[in-house]
Amino acid sequence: MRVKWVLASAILICVFVAMPAAWYITIARPPFSRGDPQFEGPGDPVRGQLIFNAGDCASCHATPGQSDRLKLGGGLALASPFGTFRPPNISPDPVDGIGAWTAVGLANALIAGVSPQREHYYPAFPFTSFTGMTSADIKDLCAYLMTLPRVSGRAPPHQPSILFRIRRFVGFWKLLFFREGQSAARLSAEPVHDRGAYLVESVAHCAECHSSRNLFGAIKSHTRFAGGVDPQGTGYVPNITQQNLGKWSEQDIAKMLKSGDTPDHGRVGSSMADVVTNTAMLPESDRDAIARYIKALPALTTPSP
Repeated sequence: MRVKWVLASAILICVFVAMPAAWYITIARPPFSRGDPQFEGPGDPVRGQLIFNAGDCASCHATPGQSDRLKLGGGLALASPFGTFRPPNISPDPVDGIGAWTAVGLANALIAGVSPQREHYYPAFPFTSFTGMTSADIKDLCAYLMTLPRVSGRAPPHQPSILFRIRRFVGFWKLLFFREGQSAARLSAEPVHDRGAYLVESVAHCAECHSSRNLFGAIKSHTRFAGGVDPQGTGYVPNITQQNLGKWSEQDIAKMLKSGDTPDHGRVGSSMADVVTNTAMLPESDRDAIARYIKALPALTTPSP
């Protein structure tokens, strides 16, 4: 009887110690604070427009049902195995959008997945890739966003499955699958290749669609860029490693990013058509850099569903 009492007491003590510890380590901590010198001074909206297009921001955040890709009222329904998520209003509206934000607030969202209210963002927002962005590019992106039309109204709320309605659980997810500030880019010290690495791995977040995911929705590192089931469950995304694009030249890839035309006389479709709308507005040098990096990806076999 005494042994059972001691064992029960030990379990209770462990629980009372573990719960506050778990609560503490899953706090959403913004890495940047107001007045951070990295974000002082005005950003360059011209350069910010380039980052906006490379990041494919309009494809997710433009208000559905209207044709202006720069009206960023959010609300597009993004289905996933974990529920339906809706990108927020990121127009300069000071009430419903991000008009009251500073570059620091945007940096905390992109680098750490943390909101101004110190809540975790769901990883449907690809901060896991954006975390590799530079502070200069974030400041410029913020400057550009503030030049766009104000859109009133907030996006409908997320509808996560019941197991994911407590945002604090995202803190546990981050502990397992997220490394703040770390990029998956494979650098070579060759300027064009490394510019492409930055664009592909961080700003354009290509791996977020072109990779397979585990039971918890995190990218399986050994399938990075090897394609697989579409994250929204609507078909498959192609393998963009040399396993599938081995016959494509860098020029073929760059041309596709400009026109949507493939070397076999086809055209890209679905969400990739939206991507091309954005990459077509990039400087030719950036499309060439993206092509150089993609062409250098090692061949990987597309995993079975």
